[in-house]
Amino acid sequence: MYYSYSRNQQNAVDHLIKQMKGAIDGEYSAVKCYEKLAKMAPTDQEKERILEIRNDEIRHFTELVKLYSGIFGRDPKPELIEECPDNYERGLEAALIDEQNTVDKYLKIADHASNTAVKQFFTRAAKDEQQHAVWFLYFWTKNK
Repeated sequence: MYYSYSRNQQNAVDHLIKQMKGAIDGEYSAVKCYEKLAKMAPTDQEKERILEIRNDEIRHFTELVKLYSGIFGRDPKPELIEECPDNYERGLEAALIDEQNTVDKYLKIADHASNTAVKQFFTRAAKDEQQHAVWFLYFWTKNK
């Protein structure tokens, strides 16, 4: 199917592709990092909570890929965009900062989205990311 877009429409589509691809890469990187952090966790409670957060990120990743493929008609190619620190405390701090930055990014995407599914996904995911940030802040403070 061929769609003809005006320059402004095409710019909006290109921008959404870039934003969604960035979100997919971010979720993919978080999944990998949180697996590593869980292995370094000093207690079973921290390990279990980090693995729960990782499961949320897997769900976000899966939903984003489906949304992206459904909208743009092709599968994204996820890339690792952030390295996870080898030190637990630094890893928690990096995760905390990343989660909080992701909240802001996701809310901006939701605010500007005209597609209802995109708006709903990013609004819900932003709430999850905020909750993750709180847990990482707790663990980071506890382990300092």
